[in-house]
Amino acid sequence: MLVPVGIAVLLLWGRARMTMARELLEPHRLEEVVASRARLVDAFDVERRRIERDLHDGAQQRLVALSMRLGLAELDLPPGSPAAEQVASAHEEARQALVELRELIRGVHPQVLTDRGLAAAIGEVASRSPIPVEVETVLERLPEPVETAAYYVVSEALANVARHSGASRAWIRASRAPGALVVEIGDDGAGGADPAKGSGLTGLADRLAVVGGRLSLSSPAGGPTTMRVEIPCE
Repeated sequence: MLVPVGIAVLLLWGRARMTMARELLEPHRLEEVVASRARLVDAFDVERRRIERDLHDGAQQRLVALSMRLGLAELDLPPGSPAAEQVASAHEEARQALVELRELIRGVHPQVLTDRGLAAAIGEVASRSPIPVEVETVLERLPEPVETAAYYVVSEALANVARHSGASRAWIRASRAPGALVVEIGDDGAGGADPAKGSGLTGLADRLAVVGGRLSLSSPAGGPTTMRVEIPCE
């Protein structure tokens, strides 16, 4: 009888040790995962700013110089000649490339976010939306990681509204709550947004998780859709 009892005791003791080890290890592993994701985001932000600087100081300046030279060359050619038409076409292409490059630089990391903060950056991205966007922001300057994460979410959310919602209008409300930044993005579209359908919501939630934020969504069929973002901010 003693042997089976001893085995049972050993099994119970082993299970207890495993439970204790799991409880001790899981928080540590979670902290490591969060720290690893934060390091990846920091590395991405550094690389993003390098790309932005290279585009602004290199490619953009060369395109500006090329556009000016083509414009001057166009003036020196006989109006209506084949050469003038070709130069005019090249001038327009250079101008369009410059516009697209400036839009790309703004999308990488808008200068207004660095200079004037999240409220101004939200206003700028809303002004470029093909759908009318009502903006209400009551914000002071916030820590850079908070502003960057919030801007990323707002920018992606508005892009999704324009592409998928069929909405006629959208709205953004951003304000401080006790210990947090709260942002709500909504639209009067068809609703039915589902993270499982590759709508980009999972990526937004992952981006927020790095700064301790969370995302909630209400999107019944027929609309409206409302996304609420909360980011800890002391």
